[in-house]
Amino acid sequence: MVTINYDTELRRAGAKATHGWRLFAFLAQRHILGTIGLVIMVAFVLTAILANVICRYDPLQVEAAHALARPDMRHWMGTDSFGRDVWSRIVHGARISLAVGIGSTALGASIGVMVGLISGYLSGWVDLVFQRVTDVLQALPLLVLALVMTAALGPSLPNVIIAIAIPLIPTVSRVIRANTLALRELPFVEAAKSIGMSETRIVLRHVLPNTLAPLIVLATAQLGSTILTEASLSFLGLGIPEPYPSWGRMLSESAAEYVRVAPWLVIFPGLAISLAVFGTNLFGDALRDILDPRQRG
Repeated sequence: MVTINYDTELRRAGAKATHGWRLFAFLAQRHILGTIGLVIMVAFVLTAILANVICRYDPLQVEAAHALARPDMRHWMGTDSFGRDVWSRIVHGARISLAVGIGSTALGASIGVMVGLISGYLSGWVDLVFQRVTDVLQALPLLVLALVMTAALGPSLPNVIIAIAIPLIPTVSRVIRANTLALRELPFVEAAKSIGMSETRIVLRHVLPNTLAPLIVLATAQLGSTILTEASLSFLGLGIPEPYPSWGRMLSESAAEYVRVAPWLVIFPGLAISLAVFGTNLFGDALRDILDPRQRG
């Protein structure tokens, strides 16, 4: 019979928690800008999760009597031309932006990892075919290819995620392929082959875990780009359809017609997009410095 000393376990847990907080404090002091980026990202995530709690109005509720109302105690960021509360639309728009950003980044990274692993590990004609397809996809800029895909698939949330994920595949696959080409020549891979381990098991158990550090950095850096691309697609009318709130569509509806009459319709969505992209870029740069030994001072 095993006797559990709860006091000892509690002390160990407390020591681990203290060590974790000290490590976080050390990293926060060394990477101040990265910590600021992390705080911004966490704030946006919490805002998206608690959107129904912190909003006083339905983002789709139309009140013609309060159209283009200036920011006040009732409507903190004013209202748009339909009388919809801008604060509520920006808060609920964070859900869409994060859903598109995280969804497209996860989908594009997953396919890119699979393509990069297969291409780099098998090499030969498989690598040749995969890289030529990657070259075709990488020849077009992210926004241009996303525009083509969205126009072909139609404006909807799943289609926007797919349209933005496809242009991310070449970038991820190239990074994973480069790491895989280096890893497949290392002694631990040769040792795994010598004991009869299958190629699939070698790739999944030994090669893939060693590519996670650059993948995490790349995915974090691409998250800001996907949010900006979604806003650009919505601004051009090919993103999230009405009446769902989207930061880019809010700018598209207000920029030309109401920028002088109601500047808050442009200022607040623009600030939301800028902060989201700024936060992810800061955190991505700090994460690169932490995980990449070549970047450490």
